Amino acid sequence: MSLWSILSLSSSPRPLRLAALASAGVLVGTGFYVARISRATSYLSDDPKTCINCHVMKPYYASWQHSSHGRVASCNDCHVPHDSTVKKYAFKAKDGLRHSTIFTLRREPQVLRATEEAKKVIQANCLRCHGSVVSEVKGLVGHDADRSCIECHREVPHGRTQSLSSNPNALVPDLPAAGASWFRDPQTTAPEGKDSQE
Repeated sequence: MSLWSILSLSSSPRPLRLAALASAGVLVGTGFYVARISRATSYLSDDPKTCINCHVMKPYYASWQHSSHGRVASCNDCHVPHDSTVKKYAFKAKDGLRHSTIFTLRREPQVLRATEEAKKVIQANCLRCHGSVVSEVKGLVGHDADRSCIECHREVPHGRTQSLSSNPNALVPDLPAAGASWFRDPQTTAPEGKDSQE
């Protein structure tokens, strides 16, 4: 028996084959719909607005906008590796899966903290951009080059935003609504021949 005959259920009764095809169609359709409403393709970009796909990131987005980094760096400039494209997208996939699981299950903590792996990436990116400054001040009293930059400069990337409640009314751009317009508001599309204002 070939793999194709097993996958195509050719030896199964016709109703079972139809049910299997219908189930596969529903699964694929649901996958596309979830990808659409979650804006899955936006995560391939470096656009900072991608971060606010998750509402818990709005205070961090707003604080980044008003920081010194808001004019010169995107979120990905600091939060993903830049060694190689493969490492960058592997990290984004791993971190994104972790974030989406936590946010979907409503398990986000009040204070968001970087994982140990993320801290290493952030530190590497601090040195990637500011390495020449660090090397110039290595000899200065009180500066320890082995310490994490964020230990002393913790307010640089996001100001005083340390928790979700620290900036609850952050002014951030609204994202366009996802999904079909008829699904969001039944009044937006009327059946043929009918006026939607009736």
